[in-house]
Amino acid sequence: MPLVQIDNLTLEFVSDGQSLRALDAVSFHIDAGETVCLVGESGSGKSISALSLARLVPSPPAQYISGRITVEDRDVLAMSKKELRSIRGGTVSYIFQEPGASLNPVLRVGDQILEMLQLHRAEAATREEVIRLLNLVGIPAPESRIRDYPHQMSGGMQQRIMIAMAIAAHPKLLVADEPTTALDVTIQAQIMELLRDLKSQLGMSILLITHNLGLLKDIADRVLVMYAGQIVEEGPAKRLLENPLHPYTRALLRSTPQLGAGRERLVSIPGNVPQLGAWPAGCRFHPRCPQRQPQCDKETPGLLNPLPEQKVRCPYWELKTF
Repeated sequence: MPLVQIDNLTLEFVSDGQSLRALDAVSFHIDAGETVCLVGESGSGKSISALSLARLVPSPPAQYISGRITVEDRDVLAMSKKELRSIRGGTVSYIFQEPGASLNPVLRVGDQILEMLQLHRAEAATREEVIRLLNLVGIPAPESRIRDYPHQMSGGMQQRIMIAMAIAAHPKLLVADEPTTALDVTIQAQIMELLRDLKSQLGMSILLITHNLGLLKDIADRVLVMYAGQIVEEGPAKRLLENPLHPYTRALLRSTPQLGAGRERLVSIPGNVPQLGAWPAGCRFHPRCPQRQPQCDKETPGLLNPLPEQKVRCPYWELKTF
């Protein structure tokens, strides 16, 4: 049984009487101890999918139109507010983007971690446990830094505080939403290494959300590629990165800098992700696709399973014209 399962989830936002679809029949699962990476450009639906796991998308304006979400075989969409509070931060914990904006600027970081312990592990809500968590995430001199305010810390240290808060309740699933945003390359590498180490030590699953495929190589077990509210490709990380089937996945890889690849100009993807309510007919990627065919603006592709464990939403995946 998967730890988390989303089946055919469709979600819309209501604005000025108009319904704007954000997720369209999205399905995926995360097994215990697995790292799944959800990739795609901004506006693809990655964060909305992740927030839906614990029903964190405000409703209204969001409406869960159809589908099912289960966490440890419990129906999230049928949970009461009390039940939701027990899984939020407890079973499913989040590291949000931009730690400087997520941390409370008027509370000491030690008190913010202590609050998480009081909510989910009251028996462990002690100064010693806070110090242990700070040690675990690599904060130097935790005995003194426990009294610091967020503004007294660098961006990398703020992110480590966010991770300490997220793991304080011993979650089964850690959702890391663009955890390296606005960090320099050296700190990015340190944060990714920390996540790998914590997964091994704590035995938890990770859902990593990113638009940077360069982060996936050493951490991902499986990769899900999203575009315009749909999963367009999924498969084991190594196989998908070495043999991407969907034109969008190949375009993302071509636009990712490769160490040692010389000074060749990166290939950008023309255009932008379509806005909600303005999705094109047929394949949603076809206006930007370099291998589009005459039928691409008419036929709405489903997910095909052309290779073992690898699915793709493109009937022309074999062409590989670029």
